[in-house]
Amino acid sequence: MRIVSPFLKRVLYPALSGTGVFRRTAAGGLAVVTYHGVLPEGYEPIDPALDGNLVSAETLRRHLRLLKASYNVISPEDVLAWREGRRELPRRAVLLTCDDGLLNNLTDMLSVLKQEGMRCLFFVTGASAGEDRTMLWYEELLQLLLQAPERHFEIACELLFIRGELGTSEQRRAFWWNSVKQLSRVSAELRGAVLSAARTRFGLDSGPRLDQGMPASLRRFGLLTATELRQLAAAGMTIGAHTMSHPMLSEAPLETARAEIADCRAKLEGALQQRIWALAYPFGNAESVTPQVLAIPEQCGYEAAFLNFGGGLGAVLPPYALPRIHVTSEMSLAEFEAHVCGFHTQLQRISGRAVQVAAPQSAARG
Repeated sequence: MRIVSPFLKRVLYPALSGTGVFRRTAAGGLAVVTYHGVLPEGYEPIDPALDGNLVSAETLRRHLRLLKASYNVISPEDVLAWREGRRELPRRAVLLTCDDGLLNNLTDMLSVLKQEGMRCLFFVTGASAGEDRTMLWYEELLQLLLQAPERHFEIACELLFIRGELGTSEQRRAFWWNSVKQLSRVSAELRGAVLSAARTRFGLDSGPRLDQGMPASLRRFGLLTATELRQLAAAGMTIGAHTMSHPMLSEAPLETARAEIADCRAKLEGALQQRIWALAYPFGNAESVTPQVLAIPEQCGYEAAFLNFGGGLGAVLPPYALPRIHVTSEMSLAEFEAHVCGFHTQLQRISGRAVQVAAPQSAARG
């Protein structure tokens, strides 16, 4: 059920949530919720494909209060203890996670978490192990493509030949996604060269300024630095790995995928002087991983690795393909609870639309 029908969204889910059916019938296990940050005050969303994964601070607060009232929100360390066999999960257990390591995780999201007494597992890239401010390459690429003049466009360089039409917004998003997959096959350095060439060809600047003040655009697009990452950890949050440069691992050569996963852990442990035990796969959808990719985190010493779909109470929990609930700005509060309690996933199974990812045999334990 890729798109929730209006009947489910506006009628069934609110009715079941409002009468308490969701929380009373919720299955056991673990529901893992994933955010991508909070929209900073003053930032004007550009495009649903670019900003649709971020929620408002008030939406986040409503989610947290619903979870506190009806579910058992556990800490990342509780999940680690469960993975290591040191404790059992409580009934209706929920874990909060957040991907990408955007600056707004510290400046806008942390205050809501602290006010509500919640802890979160933040997955960040290797860029946050240094002090230079950067942004996610695929977000910069989408901004460039959305701003570019209408024309047929080609990217041709070493190992790459990408072509497409930059007409409607739908064409631009389709071209962007195809480009993301192809650029994931090459090094981070070559991706940077492609972005630089595209900016020159389109006559565009480099996007949001990442080196001055704290404007809303910086908090939206800038990634955390090592100093800021340490502030987030000092506030009681847990840090996990999100690869070095956020490629689609299924498209990368296997040794490149292994280096992305292993090097990120090493860099973050060096910057934080603490154990990094969890990984979130970049993008995290079914096409972004393969059985070979799913086998790498265990080989690299991680205790758990997370996907970005299929989550909810009652879901199967392979330790290196843990499902999560992907929260978007369009998700209503009742729809959010339908995902958490597992009702939405049950409907997907009944309708035959549930997506399965095969985990390697060695990762099927736990």
